[in-house]
Amino acid sequence: SLLRAAAVLVLGALAFTPAMAQQAAAPAGIQKVTTAKGEVWADAKGMTLYFYARDTEANKSTCVGGCATNWPPIMAAATDRPAGDWTIADRPDGSKMWAYKGKPVYLWINDKAKGDTTGDGVGGNWVLAKP
Repeated sequence: SLLRAAAVLVLGALAFTPAMAQQAAAPAGIQKVTTAKGEVWADAKGMTLYFYARDTEANKSTCVGGCATNWPPIMAAATDRPAGDWTIADRPDGSKMWAYKGKPVYLWINDKAKGDTTGDGVGGNWVLAKP
């Protein structure tokens, strides 16, 4: 019946929370993890993501050379598309990487285990990528 169909739609909508919508908008392999410093974005292995303070222009990365060796960018595939707060940032070499709210995201080479946050504050330029 029409009433039953409406009830199913309402219950389905109630089961879909805003947190699910935000998680669904994250690129494949990016997830939220809880660390000693709170909830952060992380890669598929649970390794913490960071923002670089010197990336001042939205969706544009400035971390290259030795910087990118120590702080590997989270690369985007040619087929990836922006979704929600996640956008695609340009790298100086023409490649593409992921950005959260316009801020490119990176890993820290010295984080060794899921939830490590050893890169927070390094050089006064690196901060945790928090949702």
